[in-house]
Amino acid sequence: MTGPRRLEVGRIVKAHGLAGEVVVHPVSNAPGRFAAGALLHSAGGPLVVLSSRPHQGRWLVRLEGVDDRSAAEAMRGTLLMADLPGDAPEGEVWVHELIGARARGRDGSDLGRVVAVEANPANDLLVLDDGALVPMVFVVEVRPAGAGAPGEVVIDPPEGLLEVNRRES
Repeated sequence: MTGPRRLEVGRIVKAHGLAGEVVVHPVSNAPGRFAAGALLHSAGGPLVVLSSRPHQGRWLVRLEGVDDRSAAEAMRGTLLMADLPGDAPEGEVWVHELIGARARGRDGSDLGRVVAVEANPANDLLVLDDGALVPMVFVVEVRPAGAGAPGEVVIDPPEGLLEVNRRES
């Protein structure tokens, strides 16, 4: 049996001040994720938010048990997760589940690994490890990770898209 599904909501960037506040870079557009009383999860266990406030596009957050700068510094780099909402539709795919997935063509060809998903007004873009940008409209199937194997994203781009739509490294 697997545990609850969780989604990434942010990462602790650094300590802020002397009283244990941390700077969180959010990857969630739901501000309630960092509200007082919210329960977050990390590799080190559960974390309860005591207080938070927006600050320069990030959040300043006080966490239960993080009472001084040293404790806050020790949290640097911590990935923050939240339980998947109970009303989330079955089969919903979250951005963090796409990162690390193997990209394949409809014919099974290996197109690389997804290293990022970038917001774009027309369509979000999958960023592949070779710099290719693939609009999400060309994703035809997402096969979730399981039993230690990474997930797969099956894409059907028009001919030439991957060669033309590539970032310079």
